[in-house]
Amino acid sequence: MKNPFLILASLFGATGVTLGALGAHYLKGKFELGIINEFQYDAFDKATKYQLMHAIVLLFVFFFYQQTNAKLVKISGWLFVIGILFFSGSVYALSTQPISHINFSFFGPVTPLGGLLLIAGWVCLLIQAFRMHKNSIRS
Repeated sequence: MKNPFLILASLFGATGVTLGALGAHYLKGKFELGIINEFQYDAFDKATKYQLMHAIVLLFVFFFYQQTNAKLVKISGWLFVIGILFFSGSVYALSTQPISHINFSFFGPVTPLGGLLLIAGWVCLLIQAFRMHKNSIRS
């Protein structure tokens, strides 16, 4: 598959909305009962927001790559995909430990790595934008 970003954006969008609803309803009840704390509840919400935001960015990457076929755009897409999985995935696991009763503490270092991958995806897009600007000046 040459450009899987539309499928991945759709998947991350659908699961992001689903997990957002889970957080707003199920986890809110667990927070009110004191099973999870405010930090865990807020972290889950933040993971959902980052996932949904970057799902939309993957839509942009899909269309941008269709137009340019630029290697940096493709790299940025994969950085966003892995960044979403690492950042949001680890936060989901860590923030729901009291409910799952599974020790996900080994995911702790994965969260900042996911954030760095998301940043790297944005930097790749920025570099591509500068390259395109530089080429348009020459034309």
